[in-house]
Amino acid sequence: MHQIELELQNEELRRAQSELEVVRARYFDLYDLAPVGYITVSSQGLILEANLAAAKMLGTTRGALKGKPIHQRILKEDQDSFYLERKRLLETDNLQRVWELRMVREGGESFWVRLEASTEREPDGTQALRVVMSDINDRKRANDELRKLSRAVEQSPTVIVITDRAGNIEYANPQFERVTGYTRAEAVGRNPRILKSGSMPAETYADLWNVISKGGEWHGELCNRRKNGELFWESAAISGLKNDAGEVTHYVAVKTDITGRRRAEAERAELEAQLQQAQRMESVGRLAGGVAHDFNNMLGVILAHAELAMEAVDPKAQVHDDLEEIRKAATRSADLTRQLLAFARRQTVAPRVFDLNETVASMLKMLRRLIGENIELQWVPGAELWPVRLDPSQLDQILANLCVNAGDAIGTVGQVTIASENVTLDRHYCAARPGLEPGEYVQIVVSDDGSGMDAETLAHVFEPFFTTKEIGKGTGLGLATVYGIVKQNQGFISVASKLGKGSTITICLPRHVGSADLLDRSNTSHSVRGHETILLVEDEPAVLRVTKRMLEGLGYHVLAAGTPSEAMLWASEKRDIHLVLTDVLMPKMNGRDLVKNLLTVLPNLKPVFMSGYTADVIALHGTLGDGVDFIQKPFSRRDLAAKIREVLDAEPSH
Repeated sequence: MHQIELELQNEELRRAQSELEVVRARYFDLYDLAPVGYITVSSQGLILEANLAAAKMLGTTRGALKGKPIHQRILKEDQDSFYLERKRLLETDNLQRVWELRMVREGGESFWVRLEASTEREPDGTQALRVVMSDINDRKRANDELRKLSRAVEQSPTVIVITDRAGNIEYANPQFERVTGYTRAEAVGRNPRILKSGSMPAETYADLWNVISKGGEWHGELCNRRKNGELFWESAAISGLKNDAGEVTHYVAVKTDITGRRRAEAERAELEAQLQQAQRMESVGRLAGGVAHDFNNMLGVILAHAELAMEAVDPKAQVHDDLEEIRKAATRSADLTRQLLAFARRQTVAPRVFDLNETVASMLKMLRRLIGENIELQWVPGAELWPVRLDPSQLDQILANLCVNAGDAIGTVGQVTIASENVTLDRHYCAARPGLEPGEYVQIVVSDDGSGMDAETLAHVFEPFFTTKEIGKGTGLGLATVYGIVKQNQGFISVASKLGKGSTITICLPRHVGSADLLDRSNTSHSVRGHETILLVEDEPAVLRVTKRMLEGLGYHVLAAGTPSEAMLWASEKRDIHLVLTDVLMPKMNGRDLVKNLLTVLPNLKPVFMSGYTADVIALHGTLGDGVDFIQKPFSRRDLAAKIREVLDAEPSH
C-alpha cells in the first residue's frame, strides 16, 4: 500500500515537472518573441540575459550581449543618465522608473529607446535590474520634426492662419499679431472677416471661396484693415486641408504683408508719370520754341514794313488806319510768340538780383485791377526772405497769369492769396520731383477758393493751348508761360486742386547767393537817331532788308551781310565800324563766335545780338550773361532805335 502511494506521488511529480517545463518553454517563447526588448542587468552593470527583440534592436545576437557591460550599448552622452537611474533603483526596493535615452547598434548607429526598469533578487541573493526596452526612434524623429515645424510656423515672417470648415480661426501665428494688431486670443474663434477693409470687390471673395471649398489653392492680393483701422495689402495663398478620405476639414492661409512694396510701386508709377509728363513738356517746348523763332522773323518783317509804310502815308488817310491795324495785329502776335518762348525756355532775359517781397508788393495795385473789385487779394510776405535772381518782368508774367486764372476760377466773389517764405528742400522731397535739386529756395504760393480742377485737367494744365475757357476767352498759354519761366530759372512748380475746393500753385525759385548785379544803363542818351556805321548780319533776306531800311531811316550808315563770312569781309575792308547787330543763330557760325572773330579785327566794336529765341551758345538756359546786349525779335523801329543808341552811348566796359 505504501509502495503504491509512493509511485502515485512520483507520477504526480513527473506530471508537474512536465507541465512546468511546458510553462517554462512558453514563457521563454513569449520572452524571446515579445515586441519589446527585455534585458537583465547585474548590480555590476553586466548583461545577464536579453531576449531576441533586444538583440535585434541592438543589431546583434543574444550570445554576443550576454556577460558584456551594458554601458557599451549606451550612447556616451547618455551613460550618466543610465547609471544615475540604476543607482536609484538598486538603493530602493520595489521601485520602478521610466526614462528615455539613446542606445547604440552594432554598427555604431544611435537610436532612442524608452526604458522601464525595476529591481529583483537573483537566486544567489544579489539584486539585478529588469529592463523593458521600447524603440521610440521614429516617434522621436516625428516629434522633432513636429517641433521644428511648430517653431518654423511660430517664427515665420509670414502670416499663417488655420480655420475650420466654417471659416472660424483655430490658429494664428505671432506674425499675424504683428501684422494685424489682433492678439491670437482675440482672433481665435472669429472669422477672418474682421480684417476686411471694404475696398475689395465682392467678386474677389466669391472667387476665393469657390476655389478653396473645392480643395483648390487661391492666390491673390487683398487689401485688409488692421485693428487700428490702417489699411494694408497682403499677398495670400489660401488652400483647403484634406483628411485621408480626401475631404476638406480645414483651411490654411499663408500671407505676406506687401504694403511697402505696393507703396513703392505706386511711388514708382507716380515718378514714371511725372517723368513722362516732363519729357512730353520738353518735347512740346522744343517744338514751340522752333515755331516761335521762325514766326518771329516773319512778324518782324510785317511789323517793320507796316511802320515804314505808316511813315510814308498821310496819318489822316484810311490806309494809315489799315496799316495801324496790321501793326497792332503783328504786335499781339508777337506777344503770343513771346509766351511760347517763355514756355519753351528759349526766352532771352536780363536777370538781376532783387527782393521778391518788394517786387510783389509793388505789383499789388496792378494785380487787384486784373482780378476785379469783387475778389479780395491777400498778400502774406515771409520774414527775412532770401534774394532771388531772375528778370523782374518774368515775375510780372508769373503773377499776372496766376492771378488772372485765379480770378476766372472764382468768377464772382472770393479770395486770392499770395504768400512767400524761405524753404529748404531735402533729397527725399526732390527725389519725387524730376528736375528739382536739393537746396535753399524762395517759395511763392498763389491760392484761390475758386472752382478748382479735376484730375484730367491737372494732367494737362501746363501744356500750351490747353484751356478750359470758352473760345475767344483764353489762349491756353498762361500756365504754360509760367511753367517755362520757372523751369528757365531752375525752379519747380506744382499744382494742387480739387473740384469745388479751389487751387494752390506753389513755385520754388533758387536762393541767390552772392552780390547783386551792378549793371546801370541810366545814362543812355535821349536821342534815338545817329550817324555811326553799323554792320548788320542776318541770314533771313527779308529781315535783313527791312532792318537795313529801318536803321538807314534813323540816320545810320549800314553795311548789310547775309552770312558771317560776308561780315568778316566788311570788317577787313572797313575799319570805322562802330557797332555790329547780328542774329544769334546762323549757318556755319553763330553770332557769338562771329563777334569774337570781329573783335580780333575791330577791338572797339560794340555788339548787339538779336534773335527769335536765344541759344545756349550765347546764354545758359536762355539767360544772358552780364553785359551782353540783346533785342528780342520781332522789334519795333522805336525799340530798335533805343537799343542801338543805348549801346553806342554806353561807356566802354573795362
